[in-house]
Amino acid sequence: MIEVSFEEAYKGKKVLVTGHTGFKGSWMTQWLVMLGADVYGYSLEPNTSPSLFDQLELEKDIDHKIGDIRDFATLKSYIGEVDPDIIFHLAAQPLVRYSYREPLETTEVNVMGTVNVLDAVRQLGISTSVVVITTDKSYENKEWLFGYRENDPMGGHDVYSASKGACEIMVSSWRSSFFSDNDKVKVASVRAGNVIGGGDWAEDRIVPDCIRFLSEGKTIEVRNPHATRPWQHVLEPIHGYLALGTQLLSEEEPPRGRDVYCGGFNFGPLISSNKNVGILVEEVLKNWGEGKWEDHSNVDALHEASLLNLTIDKVFHLLNWIPRWNFEETIKQTVDWYKEVYSNPESAKEITLKQIKLYDNSKK
Repeated sequence: MIEVSFEEAYKGKKVLVTGHTGFKGSWMTQWLVMLGADVYGYSLEPNTSPSLFDQLELEKDIDHKIGDIRDFATLKSYIGEVDPDIIFHLAAQPLVRYSYREPLETTEVNVMGTVNVLDAVRQLGISTSVVVITTDKSYENKEWLFGYRENDPMGGHDVYSASKGACEIMVSSWRSSFFSDNDKVKVASVRAGNVIGGGDWAEDRIVPDCIRFLSEGKTIEVRNPHATRPWQHVLEPIHGYLALGTQLLSEEEPPRGRDVYCGGFNFGPLISSNKNVGILVEEVLKNWGEGKWEDHSNVDALHEASLLNLTIDKVFHLLNWIPRWNFEETIKQTVDWYKEVYSNPESAKEITLKQIKLYDNSKK
């Protein structure tokens, strides 16, 4: 691995983030701005109110285009205009339950949206790196106790998971068919666990749902308290994506060859952070300082995975990456963000910058 700081790697680089107006995209965009990158974004308008993108006032700090990832002509034109050094492709339909209601949209966005990014790069003939962000749910879930490795089969019971598994297959196909002997384009994909953190305002996600109930003084309704998830703070996988990006951007040839970084990578928490939803909710209540929850399990509910975790040996050995915040710290930082912003809505940017710096300085 070539050792280089994030600031050295990204300062002055043209970085395109698709899905930059979303929860995860906003955190990533803010961190890249802090590193001195020239950040460009391509995404739909924020789809929540409030939205972290607006709370951070990121429109003032970047060049961005509001557009649909399914609109190939507009996307290709913007990529060509930007001519980015690296693309982080986060644009997606990210919700499992929504995918049952809108399966066609989910498939078009997650599969063809990714194909559009990759083929725009191919057709333009530009020199760039592409990091495609997918999910741990890309794997064919057998509900087993041990973690999935990067070479395990892709799959998916629900439409969201299947669309992400198909996305991974398309990434592998484009890499093998068009970019394997192409020194100008390097393509990787990254899979993270259940990401939580301040600024997530989406529906049907357990932490923002908890915060909404608590802020209104209501009892939290938990639909699947016994499901186990690999919880991690949003800064954990973003740190991993940036670490992988430094290797793809480097002009030096890695000791083991460039291709070692052109593949799939898992960024999950330590096994001790694999907790069931009920334990997560209890930890949220402890940090909030009050409240209670009720089990609203429904035997006729839509199928969602009950057991899923990732093996992270590959990123440890190739990127020297390991999670920095344990389960308790993850919940603390997440709840602290919401408590601060509920007490002072103008403080979102301040606490976001503070938490990025806190994370960046931890375990150094």
